[in-house]
Amino acid sequence: MSLAELYDGLNPWGAGDDFYLDLVMSARAVLDVGCGTGKLLHRARRGGHRGRLTGIDPAAAMLVQARRREPGVDWVLGELRTMIWDGEFDLVVMTGHAFQVLVQDEELRFALRAVRDALAPGGRFVFETRNPAARAWESWTPDRARRFTGPDGGVVRVWHEVEGVPVADRVTFTETFEGGRWAQPQVSRSTLRFLDCAALSGFLARAGLAVVEQYGDWERGPLTPASPEIITVARPTH
Repeated sequence: MSLAELYDGLNPWGAGDDFYLDLVMSARAVLDVGCGTGKLLHRARRGGHRGRLTGIDPAAAMLVQARRREPGVDWVLGELRTMIWDGEFDLVVMTGHAFQVLVQDEELRFALRAVRDALAPGGRFVFETRNPAARAWESWTPDRARRFTGPDGGVVRVWHEVEGVPVADRVTFTETFEGGRWAQPQVSRSTLRFLDCAALSGFLARAGLAVVEQYGDWERGPLTPASPEIITVARPTH
């Protein structure tokens, strides 16, 4: 059993997926960056979307799941730096906090320039990042482990643990999976970047993108210091 097979069980469909699905269904051509197992574009195609749907992800195991569930989508293995799209999409999305994986300044700048190049005139780039003011990482502790049933019927326990203290706007943590068919716990290590609104706007502006809307939750509530999310809608500036 691979971690990719557990992804959907650990991340069931929720309010954020509904938010993005509404956007996808109203767009002619959509690029999902960091598409994972493809549940968003799968749901859009099954819901009657007849336009162009493209998902890109650097993890081959994730795309295996995506291709199995929905052959009617163009699934691309790679990263934004490996592709050249020129004004081809009305909508580009990054869901599941994928934006926060862009930790280094240069990789973030490159990704945003690639998004800008991929957007058609008047297109939208929509993504979310956890609001640093809400300090979500403080709840990533072993005592808040989750249990869910894997695809093989086995019960899996998963928890997070932050390593040390956050450094600048970066948080490094481990994710541990225990149970199922594994004889030993499976541990992965990741670093996420928590940018505030001013930093986000700066990076977007330098890539030729401007913020046109921002929300603090999936119901499009106002952004406040207590908001769990910074949900951003940006458009090309030229």
